Amino acid sequence: MKDDAQEQKVISSPVSRPVRTRKARLTSSFAESLMPYFPDLRKKLYLANMRDTPSEFLEKITTAALFTALAVTLLAAVVFNILYMNYLLALAVLPFALAGTFFYMLLYPEAKIIQRQRDLEAELVFAGRHILIALKAGMPLFDSLVGVSSDYGIVSEEFKRIVEKINLGVPMGQAIREAGANTTSNSFSRICMQIANALSSGADVASSLEAILNQIAKEQAISLKAYGQKLNPMIMFYMVFGIIFPSLGIAFAIILFSLVSGGAIGLNPTSLIYALAVIVIVQFIFLTVVESSRPRYLL
Repeated sequence: MKDDAQEQKVISSPVSRPVRTRKARLTSSFAESLMPYFPDLRKKLYLANMRDTPSEFLEKITTAALFTALAVTLLAAVVFNILYMNYLLALAVLPFALAGTFFYMLLYPEAKIIQRQRDLEAELVFAGRHILIALKAGMPLFDSLVGVSSDYGIVSEEFKRIVEKINLGVPMGQAIREAGANTTSNSFSRICMQIANALSSGADVASSLEAILNQIAKEQAISLKAYGQKLNPMIMFYMVFGIIFPSLGIAFAIILFSLVSGGAIGLNPTSLIYALAVIVIVQFIFLTVVESSRPRYLL
């Protein structure tokens, strides 16, 4: 029993606590000093569904940016040393790497917001039609919202928040209106506002919801057609710079160099490796642009 008491005293010793709190206060105070420069960060974190507070997020990206900048500086020093340059010149890379990494990581919430918006609009029409069918079948609006609180991905998460607010005592119209005001999707906001306005005015919710769903479905069909038309110049660009120019260009370059220099000048394996790297980069850029511009929803 005495040994257990001694071990407990050692574990809960007050000596180590101030050290940890000082470190936490040091990093958190630096992050809090940056918060006035990013006043909209709290809203971005909320829209991105990230549970970190602004100070916690700034603390994380500051630490990550510092370690990344140190790694880049060390790599630059090694490269400078290999090139017989003064490796101390790599210290000039440190502030640029630190600033670039910090502001790049600061864009993470915006990327999450765009991703969440696309995922939200992918299942939005189907979830809305589920609510519409339930309303036309005679179910109350609250039961219809509970029915779409699952099986529809991020859309179900949004409706689940509405249901939780209603269960906590928030009026249904107010809960739906707040959900429409604090969302990343314009289409979801329009649906929520249409339902909330119908509730406040006493109009038929099913008729209002059907009208806005038909409008959103037509807009999605138009965007799908626009994406199909946008693929034509993309495919032309890919055919020219991804297939025709690399294959025929390299062949013409080999023939031209052999005719001009009599075979003294040609494309060595290193040049072919560089050409292959350029082709890979062009292919990656094309696939990235096509994938990022493709609508996620299905009709």
